[in-house]
Amino acid sequence: MTSVFVFDIDGTLADTPAAIAELIGDVVRDFGARPGRREVLATVGKPLEASLARLLGTGVHDAVTAEAAARYRSRFAVDVLSRGPELLLPGVAEGLARMRAAGHPLGVATSKIHASAHALLDATGILDKFDTVVCHDMVERGKPHPDMALRVVSELGGRPSRSWYVGDTVTDVEMARAAGLWTVAVSYGVDTAEALTSAGADHVVADFATVTDLLLQKAAPSAGTRTATGTGLTGVRS
Repeated sequence: MTSVFVFDIDGTLADTPAAIAELIGDVVRDFGARPGRREVLATVGKPLEASLARLLGTGVHDAVTAEAAARYRSRFAVDVLSRGPELLLPGVAEGLARMRAAGHPLGVATSKIHASAHALLDATGILDKFDTVVCHDMVERGKPHPDMALRVVSELGGRPSRSWYVGDTVTDVEMARAAGLWTVAVSYGVDTAEALTSAGADHVVADFATVTDLLLQKAAPSAGTRTATGTGLTGVRS
C-alpha cells in the first residue's frame, strides 16, 4: 500500500506565522487587549476563535470574539493572501511535485476553517497538489485529537501505520501520534526543535528539502508501522 503524506499549512508549507501573529495582535489591540508577542505567536496554527477568546479574555462564542474573528478574516486576504506564491517556504513546490510523481497521495489537516485553508492554498499555487483538505470545521474535534489526521488517511485509502504527518507545532505531533501516524516535525515554524522532540516527533528537520528526501526514503515498504496509540513502533526507525 502506498504511503499517505499529510501536512499542516502555516509554518510548514507557508511562511505565514509572523504575518498571522502580527494581524492577530493588531485585531485584539483594537479591542483593548495588550498581549505580548510570544503570547500572540503561540496562537498560530490553533483555531482562530479559541485563540482570540484567550487573548481577549472572552468566550469562544462571545459576540466580541465573533466580531474580532470577522475583522481578522476580512483583513487576511489583504495582509497575507496578497503575497501569493512568495509565501511558500523554500523547497515546498518542488518537494510536493516529487512526492506526487512518486505516486503518494497528499492531504492537508489544518486548524484553519475550510474557506481560509482553500484560499491560502490557492493563493500560493499548491491547492491542486492535494487530494483532500480536512479543516477544523469539518471534524468534531480539532488538534491535538486524531480526528483530522484519521479522516485524511481514510479518504485517501491509506493506513495510519503507513502514513506520515508533517507539522511545526507540538499539537501537530500530538495529533499525529494519537492517530498512529509517523511524524516529521519542522524546526523552522512555531515551536522549537527541543519542544518538538520532547513531544515525541520521530524526526525533526530544518528545511523542506530534507522533509521530502526523508519521506520518500522512509515510505519504503521496510520502514515499519506504528500502532494507533502512537507507541509500540515496529520496523526501522532512525
